[in-house]
Amino acid sequence: MNGLWRLALASAWHRRFVLSITLVSIALSAFLLASIEQIRGDVREGFSQAVSGTDLIVGPRTGSTQLLLYSVFRIGQATNNMRWDSVEALAAHRAVRWVVPISLGDSHQGFPVVATSAAYFQHFAYGDGQALVLAEGRPFQGLFDAVIGADVARQLGHRLGARVVLSHGDGALEGNDHADRPFTVVGILAPTGTPVDRSIHISLEAMQALHLDWMGGAPMPGVHVDSQALTPELLRPREVTAVMVGLKSRTAVFAVQRWLADYEKEPLMAILPGVALDELWQVVSAAEKALLAITALVALVSFSGLVATMLAGLSERRRELAILRAVGASPRTVLALLLLEGSALSVAGVALGWLASWLGLLACQDWALTRWGIRLHVGWPTEGQACLMAGLVAAGLIASLLPAWRAYRLSLADGLSPKT
Repeated sequence: MNGLWRLALASAWHRRFVLSITLVSIALSAFLLASIEQIRGDVREGFSQAVSGTDLIVGPRTGSTQLLLYSVFRIGQATNNMRWDSVEALAAHRAVRWVVPISLGDSHQGFPVVATSAAYFQHFAYGDGQALVLAEGRPFQGLFDAVIGADVARQLGHRLGARVVLSHGDGALEGNDHADRPFTVVGILAPTGTPVDRSIHISLEAMQALHLDWMGGAPMPGVHVDSQALTPELLRPREVTAVMVGLKSRTAVFAVQRWLADYEKEPLMAILPGVALDELWQVVSAAEKALLAITALVALVSFSGLVATMLAGLSERRRELAILRAVGASPRTVLALLLLEGSALSVAGVALGWLASWLGLLACQDWALTRWGIRLHVGWPTEGQACLMAGLVAAGLIASLLPAWRAYRLSLADGLSPKT
């Protein structure tokens, strides 16, 4: 066996230029497959862990996916709001431990504004139950204090003490700016890899103050409520977009869901975040499957190149293989030699590709987190990566069978007396 290895290495070194091209092609396939599988897994994990520790998300009756999209991912708009007295009734339910109401609708230079309570910084969690952490400053306390996410601070260059003007809706119209009531940045959250990074957080009372002299999405002409005249009664929230709920016992989830479904004062619904996230992933997972399919085609082309290279090399190696037969090598030895060469080339290419993927992902960890909010976990191959790499090695072995079988069939006379 050692002699066969030495023979295979010597033959490969003699054809190193052609084989190096095939090696790079296989390595590129392994690099793409390993990288896409790692990113796919990390994106899905981040997607599914955008919110954790929340037992229910409650909002006006709508689709579960729609409620999840605007309450967690800040995508889309709510068709209706939830009255404040319903929030208080929910908070008073005997099975409810805490509630975190959120109100959406305003923005700041394209970033969504989230009005909420102080409980948001105590109970909202992401990932494996990780709590929000302030990189700088403190939570909002004053009426016009704002806490911004990491992406907002990085992209807009806001620092503590910066003055920000919020806009009604998406801020497309200049006249929709709340220029008369600017906010001061008092806190900057550490990166989370979730939509929190792209949000500006204010108090529910501040959201109410912004819209006291607005109606129907526009300021009322000739009406202006002076900031000095704002009283607790005026600042009391009237409605919210959704409520995140933590229960005293998870066994009470379905009981609270039924209570909300039968709530008579307004139509409400409650969704389980994990279930809704799985449903949503089924919709967006088609893109990852298409990407994997494209990468598989790249791998197919690479191994087709391996077959072509080895078949083309047989014409040049007919005399070499015939001489091996003449000095006593059996047809099985020739078959094993070709299979060994193809398999070694596949293993080397796959190992090189995975190493390049590991180094590339390691170098992009911080960039992916700050730029795209994707937390990359770089380490030993995951189960999915290991299966893909094993599949590539198996494909290389299969690709070697055709040229090996053809070499096996070559006769001794055919090699020693080649046609000219």
